[in-house]
Amino acid sequence: CAQTDRHAATRRLRREALVASREAFDQPIADRTVFDALARLTVRQRAVIHLTYWADLAPGAVAALLDTSRRGYLEAVSVSAYSNLALMRALGPLMRPGGSFLSLTYMAGERVIPGYGGGMSSAKAALEADTRTLAYEVGRRWGHRVNTISAGPYASRAASAIGFIATMINYSKANSPLTRDFEATDVGHAAAFLASPLAAAITGSTVYVDNGYHAMGMAVVPPEAG
Repeated sequence: CAQTDRHAATRRLRREALVASREAFDQPIADRTVFDALARLTVRQRAVIHLTYWADLAPGAVAALLDTSRRGYLEAVSVSAYSNLALMRALGPLMRPGGSFLSLTYMAGERVIPGYGGGMSSAKAALEADTRTLAYEVGRRWGHRVNTISAGPYASRAASAIGFIATMINYSKANSPLTRDFEATDVGHAAAFLASPLAAAITGSTVYVDNGYHAMGMAVVPPEAG
């Protein structure tokens, strides 16, 4: 009987996860493959990484904030920030005790990055602010941790949509304390640490993985054209 009750509760939580994903994205069912899969999880996960990119935002991603439409602004915040909240609300009860939620942010949420537009800078600021508040709420409700990684510029598919990622990479490398090439594995290693028991006391943090660029207050050399 107890096992039947647990199975019924699990099915209910999966349905809630699917509803949350639909509320967050407001897209046709066919476009929600990832969240539909999450709603059918049968294994209790210990860590969840929030990664979103919406191709429809790409045309407006370089628009100045002043020129961003209300719809574009709200869509950016919904996809980049609210979806993280919805993910935690849906999956928090399903995760193993001591779980870890991770997301990716960028320095544009706290510093001015000209050209990083379309409301995306505001969305990253919201994501980082939510990380702190959700760390408290998720920690008290389910005992999980919530952190976000502020990564350096990398020529991913999503980053390439803004149109000047090469300039950002060259500028960051020329002006960071560490002048080594920034690799995707740098973020992966940090994420693995934050998801592990080694980071059991770390929550509510924005962890910079950017070769130290965030610590700089003045450019060292002018950027190369990208």
